[in-house]
This record gives sequence, structure tokens and C-alpha cells, in this order.
Amino acid sequence: MSGVKCTSRETHGRGNCIRKRLPGLGAAFALCLLSLTGCGGVSYDMAYNPDSEVSGFNVISKEDESRGEPFAKDLCIVVSDQLGEEVDMSKAEAAVLCDLNSCRVLYSKNAHERLNPASLTKIMTALVALKYGSMEQMLTATDAVKITESGAQLAGIKAGDRMTLDQALHLLLMYSANDVAMMVAENVGGSVDEFVEMMNREATALGATNTHFVNPHGLTAEDHYTTAYDLYLMFNAAIQYEKFNEIIHMTSYDTTYYDGAGNAVPFSTRNTNLFLQETYKAPESVTVIGGKTGTTKAAGSCLILLSRDFGGSPYISVILKAESRDAVYESMIDLLEEIRK
Repeated sequence: MSGVKCTSRETHGRGNCIRKRLPGLGAAFALCLLSLTGCGGVSYDMAYNPDSEVSGFNVISKEDESRGEPFAKDLCIVVSDQLGEEVDMSKAEAAVLCDLNSCRVLYSKNAHERLNPASLTKIMTALVALKYGSMEQMLTATDAVKITESGAQLAGIKAGDRMTLDQALHLLLMYSANDVAMMVAENVGGSVDEFVEMMNREATALGATNTHFVNPHGLTAEDHYTTAYDLYLMFNAAIQYEKFNEIIHMTSYDTTYYDGAGNAVPFSTRNTNLFLQETYKAPESVTVIGGKTGTTKAAGSCLILLSRDFGGSPYISVILKAESRDAVYESMIDLLEEIRK
């Protein structure tokens, strides 16, 4: 400051003198005013210690005021493969196991590899429906529910059929009905295309940047992909909804919807998750709460689970592109063994 000392009224920040530029003749008047008010006369020390409320040190050292909340503060972060010596994942392409309480990654293999997710796509379909729809909303099927792909899982709904979003989400997540996915998308999004755009926007907002959807059901399509890690992010967001947790935990479901003529149509299903059907058993002291299955020729067998250990701590595990149904469950049991260590 060229030796200029400032009065307390002119002090700013860490003691810098504020010198406003005044146009024209005002500059001379300003110099005169500074001499009358004491600039160049008595100086005042600026407190610079941790205990002072106006200390620059005090301001920048307050973490609660100067530091923003990190985006991934409560998330597991996968940087590279983290393979367990006792985990046999040779029959699957990608996998991840996350401890939700400690935000630790217990296992990861090709967690960021873009793969076809099959019906694990329906996790995002359900998430968008839960966020933007209401459980009492009445859905009406159109011709969009007509799916002709061989082997596609269908509830058999037809144009004109009606059911609530609550009913539809049960059929979507438990039975993995692809025609119901189309009905949900069209009614919640206004059109299937708009709903898919909503899915992609929500995925991006969650940080799932290696994901791109082109349909709401997961049947094989070009440019439709995600990763094991991105599915962890989406599933982690979905389990924040009580309704989602309730549905994925159910072993069976019975309901009645109505066709276009108003006739009652009964529907019954069991959960496609074979851990809940006790066809496969989780390791001792690990409880499978629920999850989502997915299978297509292109995607192989896929599975995502929410599990808890003996103390109730939650974990998310994902396996993509296993060679077979048996392989995905056997590999998942191996993966869940890591929770007990």
C-alpha cells in the first residue's frame, strides 16, 4: 500500500485500505478528506488470532462455514478393482459389494464397465415412478404394452387395462413384467420417450455417469447400458423409499386389476429373487432383505441385493453378466461371505 496506513473506518478484510476512485475533481477532494480524517495518522491493529470473531484466520478455519458438503460424502467410491482372494467371480463379468454404514467397498470387479443391465433397469423405472407418481394414481394401458420379443417376461396386460401405480410397482419389481414397465412409463412420464429421458436425468443427478437408458424395462437395445457401480448408486437411492423396500422384501403378491370393460382380472406372483424363495441360502449371519433379478441373452444373469449382517448393518451387492442363473446365485453367496470377515 506504499506505506499508507488506514483508519478503522477504512479497514476491509485483512487490513487493506479501500480507495474508491472518484471521477474528475472529486479525486482532489478525496485526498483532502483523507488528510482530515487521519489516513496517514494513527493506525489500528487488526486482530489476528483464532479466538477473534473478526480475525481472517478465524473465518477461514471454521469448517462448518467455509466447507461445502461433498457430493459423495455418504457414498462408496470405487477407484479400481478390489478383489477378494476367496471370492470366485470367474463366471461373472462385473461385481461390487458396498458397506452402506461405513461407505467402504468390500469387493469390486470391473465396477465401471458398461454392460447391459437387463431387468435391473427396472430399479430406475421404479425410482422415477416413486419420485414423480403417487401410489393411488390410476394407470391405463395403451398399445405400448404390446411386446413381441421372444422370452420377454409379460404380465399379459392389454390396452384398456387399469391398475394403480402401487399395483404396477409390485408387478414391475416382483414379477419383472416388461409390459407393466411400459404402462408405468407412459402414465407417469406422459410418454415412454419422456419417461426414459427422466430416467437418464435422474441417473446423471445421482452420479451414474456411465449409464444410458433407451427403454424402461431393460430388454436388449443398442445404446442401453449401465455399470455395477452405477446400479449401486441407483439402488441406494431407491431404498430410501419405504414402498420400494416393502415390495422387494415380499415373497408373493396377489391382486386384482380391471380390463377395459371393467371386468376384474386376478393376478398372483412370487418374487423372482430365489434367496427370498429359499432356493438359495445366504451365508450364516447374513440376511437378504430383497433385490432385483435380470436375465437376457445379451446381459446374462444379473442380480442386485440389499442385505444385512448380524448387527443389522446394510450392504448392497451387484453382479452383472453371470454365465447362468446358478452362477449368479453361487457367485453372490461367495460375495456375501465377505460381509462376515
